[in-house]
Amino acid sequence: MRRRLFYCDHLTIPLPPGHKFPTEKYALLRATLAADGFYDLIPAPFADAADIELAHDPAYVRGILEGTVDPRIMRRIGFPWSGQLVRRTLASVGGTLAALGEALSGGFGGNLAGGTHHAFRSEGAGFCVFNDLAIAIFALRGRGLRRAAVIDLDVHQGDGTASIFEHDPEVLTISLHGENNFPFRKQQSKIDIGLPDGTDDESYLNHVSRVLPTVREFQPEVVLYQSGVDGLAGDRLGRLNLSFNGLKERDRLVLAFTRSLGIPTVVTLGGGYADPIALTAEAHANTFRVAAEVYR
Repeated sequence: MRRRLFYCDHLTIPLPPGHKFPTEKYALLRATLAADGFYDLIPAPFADAADIELAHDPAYVRGILEGTVDPRIMRRIGFPWSGQLVRRTLASVGGTLAALGEALSGGFGGNLAGGTHHAFRSEGAGFCVFNDLAIAIFALRGRGLRRAAVIDLDVHQGDGTASIFEHDPEVLTISLHGENNFPFRKQQSKIDIGLPDGTDDESYLNHVSRVLPTVREFQPEVVLYQSGVDGLAGDRLGRLNLSFNGLKERDRLVLAFTRSLGIPTVVTLGGGYADPIALTAEAHANTFRVAAEVYR
């Protein structure tokens, strides 16, 4: 039986012309992976509000779902509120929860969205409404599992995830990110590695290799891998200098490592803002191609 990935690009978000969020990359990615034929691609289910409230303030969740959220919070998120945004957000979270189920049963699960690591307990930010990584970790506890590691390799620090789990000894948060990039007020992950602008493949991969043994020592029951590709050279919001091959090697390092330890692993998408956006879609597709090789 082939492995499954979950998508939500069929649920569109109405955005004003010229908006920075690259909605088109999601459909491009799904089409690319469909042509590869390695996976079965499944529409993501909607997450339940009860699951979201495990990680988020119920008043904030209600405000998003009902459209009564403070407009200042929506400005920090960067999207206009709409019913379509709510449906897309619920599916993005639901895709990660479904991928978690796949990982627990078969070792690996993937969501062609998610990785919304800038959402804090009581507010969103940076194109992130709800924090699917945090929600998945709290959902684990309903299954009797407690120890989780988040390996966040997006070029922007996973500040919301870091904040939610700052005082939780059973969650290891690791973030490798551009030191001078958004968010400009960093939070405290368990391990933060801030990279200078222009960091190249060799330096980046050395950092990844050095941090992975910490995951082994922590002995998590699940790993959530935020596999953002906005470190790609030329990305409009990235400021690093990573190649396609460098990003593929990064993915291979992480996924081969977690598989060698037998740790169920969930891959979420994260950021990518190349111009043209097809470059970002290709980089994201490479992550799942590497996963298909590792979990063959």
